[in-house]
Amino acid sequence: MGATTTPRAAQRRPGAPARPVLSKVPQVTAVFWVVKILTTGMGETTSDYLARVLGPVPAVGSAGLLLAVALFAQARARRYVPAVYWAAVIMVSVFGTMAADVAHVALGVPYVASAATFALVLALVFALWRRTEGTLAVETVAGGRREVFYWCAVMATFALGTAVGDLTAATLGWGYLPSGLLFAALIAVPALAHRLSGLSPVLTFWWAYVLTRPLGACFADWAGVSRERGGLDLGTGPVSLVLAVIIVAAVAWLSAAGRRETRASA
Repeated sequence: MGATTTPRAAQRRPGAPARPVLSKVPQVTAVFWVVKILTTGMGETTSDYLARVLGPVPAVGSAGLLLAVALFAQARARRYVPAVYWAAVIMVSVFGTMAADVAHVALGVPYVASAATFALVLALVFALWRRTEGTLAVETVAGGRREVFYWCAVMATFALGTAVGDLTAATLGWGYLPSGLLFAALIAVPALAHRLSGLSPVLTFWWAYVLTRPLGACFADWAGVSRERGGLDLGTGPVSLVLAVIIVAAVAWLSAAGRRETRASA
């Protein structure tokens, strides 16, 4: 499941051969979705762990600084580099979680209000992106304005997903495991809609992308929180560490696979 719009050709001199633009985001495959869900879970538990250990203000400040560094490295990269890209996604996950949590805990904003606000922000980003660039297809993200729009959309999806996940698990009182199972079922809907009805692959991609956030976060919370809160009481720190190890292994595998592909095509 994912966008299938053909990438536009790079700007070239008259008479020069067409050369496809190198996308700075990964190909949308099953591995992409697995790693994406893992990063959302890690972002949720890491955010909670850092806020408890460092305190809310230092945690937000540190996460914001690391996010800026990660996005700067991603912007400097001239092509998709797995370690750089996924480091940026992880930091967006951590900071996006903190943004939604701070709005609720520190400012007293209800999750239903923050969810609606972040949904409007995401819709605005999509509208400006579509109007400016003509497409929301992620494989056309090769730098410049498209990459700025892409990461703005990604940050909005993380904040929105955090608010929605906490809305069902906490405000509505459904709990983390039932909420996780709900989002696991819902994330299959866009894939089926694309396969059965031919719904736009760009729409189904972003639909699923938003749902990965509450899906991963609910299961991670379920593993980390106390039994009194309906969890397994494994601790947010250990859960974050386990997810980090799995993500690092997956990204290392992706990097090695990319190098093999490069050598094979040389």
